[in-house]
Amino acid sequence: MPRKPNHDRNELIDRARDLFWRRGWAGTSLKDLESALQVKPGSFYAAFGSKDALFELAMDRYAMDGAKRLKDLAQEYGPIEALQRFPQMAIGNNDVPAKACMLCKTLLELQSHNHPLADKADSHLSRMEGRFAELFQLAQSAGDIDSGHDPKALARRYQSDLLGLRVSAERGGVDANAIAQEIADSLARL
Repeated sequence: MPRKPNHDRNELIDRARDLFWRRGWAGTSLKDLESALQVKPGSFYAAFGSKDALFELAMDRYAMDGAKRLKDLAQEYGPIEALQRFPQMAIGNNDVPAKACMLCKTLLELQSHNHPLADKADSHLSRMEGRFAELFQLAQSAGDIDSGHDPKALARRYQSDLLGLRVSAERGGVDANAIAQEIADSLARL
């Protein structure tokens, strides 16, 4: 009878997510993963199958966590205030391994190699943009923003601003908090 694993799969995926987020796909070796997850090669392959399979799980977790944070903000504050608060939340946590978006980093790293994980990252980014568009639409319906705006165009611009903010926060020497506030303030003028 096979032995039951003595690790929490979700915790391992979280640790892998943080390592991949910090170092990228190419910058993370199997040895790095085995060390960070404290698993032997056989256990790694039994649990995840491959580095790509684990990266996909880690990326899915990253995307799911971001979507949940946005949903929680919208439920607590409503659509427009959630969109105003989200930029600060995206850069304000000092416990994250990197400030830049893992999905964007993955897309930039792997797209030129036609790696399927780049397509997966792009799909996650598109879904997030769709969530932003839904919130802009709800804000329009509530009368919080002018009905003359296209929610999809607003979402595309908002996501672009967020990605730029997160790259700026990663660079250092830039007041990312001020940029996050500028993004929030620009939404108040819609």
